[in-house]
Amino acid sequence: MSFEFREHSINKTYWNWGFGGGSLLVALSQGLILGGVIAGIKVDEAGNFIGGTWDWWNLPSILVALTVVQGYVLIGSTYLITKTEGELKRYHYITAKFSTITTFVGALALTIAAPMFYEPIRTKIFHQPEILIFEAIPFVATGAMALLMNSINRREEKMPFIWTIVVFLITILSLAFVVFPYIIPFQVTIYQASSSLSAQTFMIAFIGFFVPIILFYNVYLYRVFQGKVVSPHYGD
Repeated sequence: MSFEFREHSINKTYWNWGFGGGSLLVALSQGLILGGVIAGIKVDEAGNFIGGTWDWWNLPSILVALTVVQGYVLIGSTYLITKTEGELKRYHYITAKFSTITTFVGALALTIAAPMFYEPIRTKIFHQPEILIFEAIPFVATGAMALLMNSINRREEKMPFIWTIVVFLITILSLAFVVFPYIIPFQVTIYQASSSLSAQTFMIAFIGFFVPIILFYNVYLYRVFQGKVVSPHYGD
């Protein structure tokens, strides 16, 4: 809506702030939700929620939310490096470098804080043989962040975005490894929450039909809008 109204508005400042504020609110909300999921959701033996309204509001969740915001700034900046030129492109090299540092600091803080605050996570990551995997993840992530920073410093155009995707994939996989096999951490497993075989078969057939269409649609969009955004007014 902000995009649409901004296009037809004489005073675009209001809609700039509306779009920025709305995006920030969404990113913070996603981070707080993710932090709440990592913290675990209190349920009874039947799987009914028995927690409180403000269970998600805690220091680790706030750290997750702030890190998620910086991660979005990072992936947005590195993508805009590939799409812009001139002064705007130089500006996004600066924001990409800054958000790389802040994202790394946030990820480091979470790596330290999560085992300290949450006993299920501490028990899992210090258990053999999982500890070997958890010891390797920070080194792999740090290496990817170093390569990302190097590509930014070298003023490369496509590699910062590629390395950012690698960092995101490492983060998602490590998070999945932490909570596996729980679908409601750390109470209900995916096996306990699974649907019947007939329902799963129907969903696989349904998803199998639509996923290729969605993939084709996204590839087509990227194909249509590939290349630089060249306009004397795109920075206005």
